[in-house]
Amino acid sequence: MEQKLDLDNIDPVVLYGVNEQRLEKIRQNFPKLKLIARGHEIKILGETEEVKRFSESIELIKAHFAKYNSLSDNELESILHKDVQKASLYAGGGDAIVYSVTGVPIRPRSQNQVQMVKELERNDLLFATGPAGTGKTYLAVALAVRALKTGMVRRIILCRPAVEAGEKIGFLPGDMKEKLDPYMQALYDALNDMIPQRRLEDMIEERIVQIAPLAFMRGRTLSDAAVILDEAQNATISQLKMFLTRMGENSKFIVTGDETQIDLPRKSDSGLVHALHILKGIKEISFVAFSGDDVVRHKLVKKIISAYETPIHNS
Repeated sequence: MEQKLDLDNIDPVVLYGVNEQRLEKIRQNFPKLKLIARGHEIKILGETEEVKRFSESIELIKAHFAKYNSLSDNELESILHKDVQKASLYAGGGDAIVYSVTGVPIRPRSQNQVQMVKELERNDLLFATGPAGTGKTYLAVALAVRALKTGMVRRIILCRPAVEAGEKIGFLPGDMKEKLDPYMQALYDALNDMIPQRRLEDMIEERIVQIAPLAFMRGRTLSDAAVILDEAQNATISQLKMFLTRMGENSKFIVTGDETQIDLPRKSDSGLVHALHILKGIKEISFVAFSGDDVVRHKLVKKIISAYETPIHNS
């Protein structure tokens, strides 16, 4: 029997190892098979039962890598011996939301981040507000990636107001993607931390992951999706109403923003400020307010935020 297997999101170097040392270990576990590895594809030749057993092992490896974004020698050895639970222990399973592409667990890093995770489990709509550096957007993307990986949703949709509240992007050079990319970069950065680049490109191509300006949400019903609106303070009242009413069945909506960073001509037009005021009484909606104490960037960021929040007294 002959069969070909695609490694999907696994970097061949990770699976095969330096000088194909790991591939040799795999061959030793399947001595009756002939394995021909070429890039992201492995050709298998041998008896049907052995080919099936090998295919099952590769599927376990792919599933492990999809969850943890890592594959150590110990993890590989455990998976080859069908001890998946032991492999997950080696990977450091626990309270991690997801794992970075380097295998580092991404966990809540402040009390309000912990609260944000809990609130999204409790309700389908969450507002996370507060200053820069508190990890609101990054954690929101991590929660969306986890929902996709665990099968809770079928797609991720990330959006934000582009350029200005009026979405006037036509004057910029390039095609639509080139016009928009600079304004979506924070979202791309977070995704690139959590999903291997080749796999992310495929997911964007297949529209499993969609990144678009807020104006592109008009007229859509967003079902079976984890949906994030970032920089919501720069959405107008009508835009935010439009976004929130896109909510469909089996969806999780996260709205993030900083009320102190409104770039609209009139701050009173901010849809985020308006929504926080009129929606507070709805118990099915969660609100988490971050502060300078939650800053998880460089230690100086917390001091900078504090300095900007301190009134200046002229002598």
